[in-house]
Amino acid sequence: MPRIPVLALIPPAAFLGLAVLFFVGMQREDPDALPSTFIGKPAPALALVPLGDLPGFTNDALQAEGVKLVNFWASWCGPCRVEHPNLEALAAEGIPIYGINYKDRPENALSFLEELGNPYIAVGADDSGGTARDWGVYGVPETYVIDGQGRVLERLAGPITQRTLDGQIRPAIEAARGE
Repeated sequence: MPRIPVLALIPPAAFLGLAVLFFVGMQREDPDALPSTFIGKPAPALALVPLGDLPGFTNDALQAEGVKLVNFWASWCGPCRVEHPNLEALAAEGIPIYGINYKDRPENALSFLEELGNPYIAVGADDSGGTARDWGVYGVPETYVIDGQGRVLERLAGPITQRTLDGQIRPAIEAARGE
């Protein structure tokens, strides 16, 4: 009986391992969703600097009563422009939105808000990207729904569109309010 060299078993084993990995990945509920380890846990700490003369905020604001959103954005971000009308609509409905300007020039960020409107009740700048890293941000825009105890309820990577607003953001807000 001929012996099979050990090295000959490596390619089929590697193929089998990748096939299992791909199969498990395809069985996820939403294969496009980027997971967050913070769902149900307290929002990570903030290390922000002021953005111009705009009101700033701290961790205490995120632990205040009521549901709120935290939105990471930048003036150089095309999808941030796309989602901006939806943020303004949420703000007009009375949803408090805290903005975190990500790795941006202050003058550009302020011009962006002057041009498109400011939906944020408070804004901080994350010049180094440390806060975004601590929150697990993949890229801007990214939005988090935070409850009245400062816990992360929902995370949306990418722009808030009408579809994500109706399918993710509003249901998370309603659930947090007990509606």
